[in-house]
Amino acid sequence: MTDKSFNYISDLHSIKNAGSHLQNAASIIDMIPAIGEELADPTVPDTKKHMVVDKIFPREIREFLKLLCDNGDFDSFGEIVADYKAFLENQGENIEYATLRYVTAPTDEQLAGIRKFLAKEYGSEDILIKKEEDPSLKSGFVLTVGSREYDWSEQSRIEQLSQRINEAVQKSTVDENILSILRSSIDDFEVKDKEVGIVKWVGDGIVNVNGIDHAFYGEIVIFDCGVKGMVQDIRRDEIGIILFDRDVDIKEGSKVVRTGKMAGIPVGEGFLGRIVDALGTPIDGKGEIDADGFRPVECPAPSIVDRKSVSQPMETGLLSIDSMFPIGRGQRELIIGDRQTGKTSIATDTIINQKGKDVVCVYVAIGQKASTIAKLVNTLKEHGAMDYTIIVSATAADPAPLQYIAPYAGTALAEYFMYSGKDVLIVYDDLSKHAVAYRAISLLLERSPGREAYPGDVFYLHSRLLERSARIIPEAGGGSITALPIIETQAGDLSAYIPTNVISITDGQIFLESQLFNAGQRPAVNVGLSVSRVGGAAQTKAMKKAAGSIRIDLAQYREMEVFTQFSSDLDDATKRQLAHGRALMELLKQPLNRPFSMAEQVIILVAANAHIFSDLDVTAIKKFRLDMLAFFHEEHSDIINQLNQTKNMTDELKESIIEAATEFKNNQE
Repeated sequence: MTDKSFNYISDLHSIKNAGSHLQNAASIIDMIPAIGEELADPTVPDTKKHMVVDKIFPREIREFLKLLCDNGDFDSFGEIVADYKAFLENQGENIEYATLRYVTAPTDEQLAGIRKFLAKEYGSEDILIKKEEDPSLKSGFVLTVGSREYDWSEQSRIEQLSQRINEAVQKSTVDENILSILRSSIDDFEVKDKEVGIVKWVGDGIVNVNGIDHAFYGEIVIFDCGVKGMVQDIRRDEIGIILFDRDVDIKEGSKVVRTGKMAGIPVGEGFLGRIVDALGTPIDGKGEIDADGFRPVECPAPSIVDRKSVSQPMETGLLSIDSMFPIGRGQRELIIGDRQTGKTSIATDTIINQKGKDVVCVYVAIGQKASTIAKLVNTLKEHGAMDYTIIVSATAADPAPLQYIAPYAGTALAEYFMYSGKDVLIVYDDLSKHAVAYRAISLLLERSPGREAYPGDVFYLHSRLLERSARIIPEAGGGSITALPIIETQAGDLSAYIPTNVISITDGQIFLESQLFNAGQRPAVNVGLSVSRVGGAAQTKAMKKAAGSIRIDLAQYREMEVFTQFSSDLDDATKRQLAHGRALMELLKQPLNRPFSMAEQVIILVAANAHIFSDLDVTAIKKFRLDMLAFFHEEHSDIINQLNQTKNMTDELKESIIEAATEFKNNQE
């Protein structure tokens, strides 16, 4: 085989099924010899030759044929075909050649050792070794065989040593001698055997790679510049990878190495009170976090036999929700509404209300402004809620892949606590931006767009996320994850693609209406469109008795208000019903970051049903309510203690509440 043939055979190695494509091209030239003569003619312009190649030959082999034309070597085409065929026959099934990179050229003895190694690994002593000088290695060799790379270089040993020292220092105590760390690390040096790919295309946080043929979906890969990515698309001839950092240092021809690990996140008690990014790296400036373990971000949901029915309340502290749309531990309740209607405020109040209830809270911010997240963190700190809360932040400035992975990372953190027997509340704020980030990734990966340009699996995107929230039996861990996903609608349109998807996945929704919000009804819960599919099973007996007829009373009030707005003469019963309805609407208004306890809510509802508030001026109701609750805490703390302890309301207790409320009202007058 001539050097010319060897060089061209090396180029053919990068073409998939090169042998069959080369044979097809040879068959065309055999049938029409004039084509071969024209392509070999030095007087014919290269542009014309390229045009002939593009029109006649298979797409996969065109660039190779153009290279022959450009180099004036097309007359050697027949010789190259014969040499390549012989090369394949000699290699059997293994058609790979080896590339040896070095600083100092290998001696004959070293080459013999490398050939012996190749013969042992690949079962052939005739593998071609192509030699390349590479000063960046410092010393030693790097042998590349197809997509596998064997690294005996000094640079690799330096990197290994640095990594081992870092790991050892993190694990060691201060008293340990660094020399013992170095000795144990040096003993563990090993030849790096890794599968390496080459970047074919990069842009917009997406990289297409050739070579890492055995990569699996969701695997983490590392580029030669240190940037990490995740395998997101496996095609017949290339791998699509999403990046977790900027792509400015990745170029066509850059190398990428498999890690063999699924995307995961460190987990542990140390994350409580911290702010981390989607990969679990702390971003609050408080130093490293001591992790107790590692969990994959994508994890199967608990099985049916491991689940337990929802029966314990997850109180939000908001009267309008806890009385009419109760949320249970292990439930998934959607918060949905237009922008600026108080969706995040409901989630924040719910987190604040978990203080002292042994509930771990995880807040996942997806595509939010960094200033918005900072404001939320300050609010939680002011109310002492950060001690039991973890913030997972993927801001609008972060790449789409980080926004895509953030909810799964937050759920992995929550699962650690759930399987440890704890109750967890997780807020996804919001899944609309999550779907947009996934749409951007899918379109850049050239997946087929569907309705509203979302990919066909956008339903599965959210279903596999929210199905991980559950209450599980003691044998499986005994904890629970309660999910509050947030969806932003456009002009109150609940029938759009993403809202209908998430509504069908969750166990109910709290619909917030712009019109109510602007009218001062805050939280702006639309009683007609909101629902909890768990219902009374997630309420205490006391709350169930106190909230009995509130929804019917409100429905009758709204209906009667419409019919009587033009009437002047009303009977006393109608006036009483309208006054009761107005008082209820006013009582459902609640100050920001002031959740009510279960006992306080029961007292308010019992007093309302006893028409304590009905004859008050609407503007005075909120102050009267706060003063009345303060009165109960000071003068009738026994009632509050009994409600908190028994979670039940007897007829005697109900009468005591009404008597105390009437006493307070009389004192006010």
